[in-house]
Amino acid sequence: MLKDYLLPASVDEALQNLQAYSGKAAIIAGGTDIMVNMAEGKVSPEALIDISRIGEFKQIEEEGEFIKLGAGVTHTQAARSPLIREKALVLAQACREVGSLQIRNVGTLVGNVVSAQPAADAAVALVALEAIAEIADLQGKREEPVEELYAGIGACKVDCRSQLVTALRFKALSPNQGSAFKRLAKRKALALPMLNVAVVLSLKEGAFEWVRIVMAPVGPGPVRATASENILAGASVSPEIIEKAAAAAREQAAPRDSALRGSAAYRRDVLKVLVRRALQDAVSQAGGSL
Repeated sequence: MLKDYLLPASVDEALQNLQAYSGKAAIIAGGTDIMVNMAEGKVSPEALIDISRIGEFKQIEEEGEFIKLGAGVTHTQAARSPLIREKALVLAQACREVGSLQIRNVGTLVGNVVSAQPAADAAVALVALEAIAEIADLQGKREEPVEELYAGIGACKVDCRSQLVTALRFKALSPNQGSAFKRLAKRKALALPMLNVAVVLSLKEGAFEWVRIVMAPVGPGPVRATASENILAGASVSPEIIEKAAAAAREQAAPRDSALRGSAAYRRDVLKVLVRRALQDAVSQAGGSL
């Protein structure tokens, strides 16, 4: 039964609150997950620790070659940020696809990560950007790649009973680099997507210098299309090589048959199309031509 609602003003105070409740408190930022889970009886914390008043958590900042997002940054903030739209477009595109306007206005990107749903749009884009999560506890701070935080469907390696993700950080994209996000979802639905794909790439002298392709939900978390990435690395940009990479992504993916998302065969076929389109858009954004 909920007994207390706390509003810490700093990271240290929030961590002390978690310790005081010995694992029986929960963090709330946007509340789009925790409130639903409480209403459905999936969790029953004795206290909610509201981190929305920690000022640094609302910031989107450029720090050298990196972009840093505080733990309270919402999907709407990221989607509208001139910095994100200029130097990490894939993330702005993904954030525009999350839920409804009301959910985007309050739901946070960090919440999207720690909820550990394999097809969470912002999280898929963050993995493509090789984002790092900054995680704090009373012993100090550490950093972990977002893609390594998945411990299974809906299970995150961050122990939210004693730890707090304070920020997300990734390299800003330069002019010769591009990104794109593609999604398949039910018409007029607010549910998680049937498929989504995020691409980040770098071009040099008409060739792919490196490429990161992330697809979901085809595993317990966002999945790197490593076979496709290997095909493209160092190859000259052409429609043919993009088609070959898209076909390799289709073969690597292993979605399940789902009454909600469609058959595995259908989604693998559509995935090939999404990967091709995302690669084409990212190449164009990076100044390449096909």
